[in-house]
Amino acid sequence: MSDVIQLGSPSERPRAPRADELQLRFSETAVAELEEIKTHYPDLKSCILPALWIAQREYGGYLGGEAIAEAAHRLNRSFAEVEGVATFYTMYNTAHMPGRHKLELCTCVTCHVCGTYRIRDLIKQKLGVGHGETTADGMFTMEEVECLNACDRAPVMQVGNDYYGPLDEAGLDALLDKLRATPESTVVQMSDAIVKMHLPAVAK
Repeated sequence: MSDVIQLGSPSERPRAPRADELQLRFSETAVAELEEIKTHYPDLKSCILPALWIAQREYGGYLGGEAIAEAAHRLNRSFAEVEGVATFYTMYNTAHMPGRHKLELCTCVTCHVCGTYRIRDLIKQKLGVGHGETTADGMFTMEEVECLNACDRAPVMQVGNDYYGPLDEAGLDALLDKLRATPESTVVQMSDAIVKMHLPAVAK
């Protein structure tokens, strides 16, 4: 499939860089945020989840080996421990670099009954991508996900911080046009919003 970027194999795990290859890319703001977050937890192990959200934001929405290694380094934890946490939770992007906008389409029972697979087929028709694939221009990644807990809006799709539904073809077209005109990565925006939730209001 030369026209899309395919999701990495779920059996392939992020690889740690060698110690002499580790490059620290956290911004000064990110370092300060992590130091603040550390003060709210009893030990550094407890900071792994928020540290990973910082890393995902700082590395453009992707938790590859380098991003995980930096989070582990800054928490004085092993790469294996932090990588095990990152690959356990599906909201961390460890399989491959997602597109600027990740279309997370709910395919559970209520959305299924309300026509979510019609929306999936329309996405395939309009963007040329299916589950786990990214358009060649890096704009969109499409993923089928478990229940988004918004059955009243079925069929529903999450993009970054926002839910869209009930979706039909016209609504999908309007959403895709809106996202094409949005230069900021909604993947990065979502990571940043979650980081901010871990900080006191005065630091937001």
